Amino acid sequence: MSGKVASMRDAIAELVRDGDTVAIEGFTHLISFAAGHEIIRQRKRDLVLARMTPDVIYDQMIAAGTARKLVFSWLGNPGVGGLHAIRRVTEGSEASLELEEYSHFGMVARYTAGAANLPFFPLRSYFETDLPVANPLIREIESPYGDGKVYAVPPLKPDVTIVHAQRASANGDAQVWGLLGCQKEAAFAAERVVVVVEELVDESIIRADPNRTIIPGLIVDAVVVEPWGAHPSYVQGRYDRDNRFYRDWDPISRDVEATEAWLREWVHDLGGRAGYVEKLGQDRLASLTPASAPSGVVDYGAYR
Repeated sequence: MSGKVASMRDAIAELVRDGDTVAIEGFTHLISFAAGHEIIRQRKRDLVLARMTPDVIYDQMIAAGTARKLVFSWLGNPGVGGLHAIRRVTEGSEASLELEEYSHFGMVARYTAGAANLPFFPLRSYFETDLPVANPLIREIESPYGDGKVYAVPPLKPDVTIVHAQRASANGDAQVWGLLGCQKEAAFAAERVVVVVEELVDESIIRADPNRTIIPGLIVDAVVVEPWGAHPSYVQGRYDRDNRFYRDWDPISRDVEATEAWLREWVHDLGGRAGYVEKLGQDRLASLTPASAPSGVVDYGAYR
């Protein structure tokens, strides 16, 4: 089962380049922290980081100096508060990180336009916000069908999109269940795609349940097998969200030295995700492992 399978180190080294626009998508669910940490470990620089909801992984990547710009919608440590590493480089007279802000729907619309190779995407939105003032790329236009004004956003076409999934074949057909964000749109909009999975499975398993395939292998450049690669976010059916991690990150991220120490201990001093998982420990992992709750079974029928 070789196909497009690669190590995380090799996938990031080959497919993520300095100056790239990189999207690590997943809406609270299936966020590839493992890929973000490898980008930090390889000291990639001058990235434009795009994400519908930048949270702790982008706080860590920006603290590590990987990015020059953030393209985003809502920003924060979900359920806890702010992202303090990002705040340090966006507030005050010495701000060094460029920001480009949209609504959630605005980001989805941008990925959708990128995936469809459209010049823009219209939204009946933004009329009662000041986002068009803050972001001149959100533009008011007249509907060509005579039903008033709408706003338009430009396409977003990442150089690289990285998504996490429950499983994939060696050829990159990736299957996801549970909460979906805009992984599919972000993947189709990208020039290059990395799929990180909990498990590599035979093509026969993919074919037996085709409706779960949200990203086809034909657009995938690399498949990385990385169990627990989305921690501290969650993977439906595999492990729960590690709320303790998000709470613990808040005081760490408030202090520059504490943040740098965490990055040394949990990223730079580890060879990869296997070391990270070992460092978490079996008790921590066991506390996040759910009980079994199988889905229903359907019969697709064998047609002759």
